[in-house]
Amino acid sequence: MLEIKEVSKSYGGKNALEGVSLTLPRGEIVGLFGENGAGKTTLMKCVLGLLRYKGEIMLAGEPVGRKNLARLSFATGEHSFFPALSASEHRDFYAMHFPAFREKRFRGLMEFFGLPMNKALRGFSTGQKNQFEVIMALAQGADYILMDEPFAGNDVFNREDFYKVLSGILEPQETVLLSTHLLEEVEQFIGRAVLISRGRIVGDASAEELEAQGRGLLDYVKEKYRYRADRVSQALSELMEDGE
Repeated sequence: MLEIKEVSKSYGGKNALEGVSLTLPRGEIVGLFGENGAGKTTLMKCVLGLLRYKGEIMLAGEPVGRKNLARLSFATGEHSFFPALSASEHRDFYAMHFPAFREKRFRGLMEFFGLPMNKALRGFSTGQKNQFEVIMALAQGADYILMDEPFAGNDVFNREDFYKVLSGILEPQETVLLSTHLLEEVEQFIGRAVLISRGRIVGDASAEELEAQGRGLLDYVKEKYRYRADRVSQALSELMEDGE
């Protein structure tokens, strides 16, 4: 179990996270949703130990550190790999450093995305680089797989097909925390939705709870963020008045 307890983080005196508490059992696909600047990426980087923070983050009852960091993996558009190395060389490096590396999963996902094995990563397109980040995060052998907008630069068909593959290959002990703005694309694949706004958790509901209430994910998000349906018409009205 991954436990986030009263985690806070600030940049230059401005709070990015304020007392965030969240528990992630194993075996879930969790969607992490929020507007730009809500704190999604900051929260993930705190979990991975990439940022200093106040509070506690525990993995199976122990602080996240060198002993258990291999149980966490991360896919992000920041491309945390070696650009001069090929995909096969990355595989060799990961297999050497992560004993639970999943060779069969790596090869299957490389074939699914149609990525070249012996081409240096610097020669990949942006979309291919993002695909490769996801492949390495899933092949590492981690129990908790964090994905931060993993498919920027990919077409809708690639994204939809991947989510189907993802839900089919995950094993019972694996948990995915997926941050994305594409709510409607992931709604049928996630088992739980966590909403963050201005550094605070403002919603946390399972797919079963939403279904029982007869609400879709988008409706739930709009309610929690107090979305105003007249926002666009009001803005247009004011802009037209300014132009008169």
